Amino acid sequence: MAGDAGTLQIGTLNVHRLGFGTMQLTGRGVWGPPRDHAGSLQVLRRAVELGVDFLDTADSYGPNVAEELIHEALHPYPETLKIATKAGFTRSGPDQWEECGRPDYLRQQCEGSLRRLGVERIDLFQLHRVDAKVPADEQFELLKALRDEGKVREVGLSEVSVAQIEAAQRIVPVVSVQNQYNIAQRSADDVVDYCEQHGIGFIPWFPLGSGKLSAPGGPLDEVAHVLGATVSQVCLAWILRRSSVMVPIPGTKSLEHLEENCAAAKIELSDVQYQELTNARKPLRRWAMGG
Repeated sequence: MAGDAGTLQIGTLNVHRLGFGTMQLTGRGVWGPPRDHAGSLQVLRRAVELGVDFLDTADSYGPNVAEELIHEALHPYPETLKIATKAGFTRSGPDQWEECGRPDYLRQQCEGSLRRLGVERIDLFQLHRVDAKVPADEQFELLKALRDEGKVREVGLSEVSVAQIEAAQRIVPVVSVQNQYNIAQRSADDVVDYCEQHGIGFIPWFPLGSGKLSAPGGPLDEVAHVLGATVSQVCLAWILRRSSVMVPIPGTKSLEHLEENCAAAKIELSDVQYQELTNARKPLRRWAMGG
């Protein structure tokens, strides 16, 4: 089902263009274990059954909880499954996030992710944030070192500008960017366009955000009614249509919502529908945390 969205080559990784994000599988405030442990494992296993071959996680989700759930649910992993994780935050409690890009910390977190996921090499290792307190080049050089050592296969960035991508590219190949982006919040349009022009995968987090566009009788609601789809499915269809390098990673704790999201891979917007939705909202500022 997820395979109906097509595939994308992210560096050396070939993935279906509809992945799964694991942040919502943890406890309230992205802190601690899930209330329904068995249910979280079931969602992960069902995602793979539905054709999802790209999972996005982070050491800070829980912390550690999401990576541990992936291991428990899916290890030994199918050969086709690619797992992306992130490092660059410390956590002190629910909804508490503090950037930390010290090279020793990033290396420590990479080693921890390798153990928790039970792999010898991480498919895609992403810098969760560029820490303004640490020289950016030191953070990028650490990513290069991990890649050169074979601990990570590919390197990505999260919540970055075009200038930051270009700065990182001077030190290490960057194959993906993960910024907040959805039909209602498009302040990363320039980053999306840059990624498309340079063959870099764009992994939008919070892809189902829709703001007032999803109000009854609004543009999303109208298109969903015509297509016999849900508003969430139309949001994903719009994201996939927006750029060929998009790989949305909608997350959920619900099997029902998982099935609904994966079914969005089959939905096709007409040119008129796509343009109407594109014109319906001006860009908004991104959230500061998450993803």
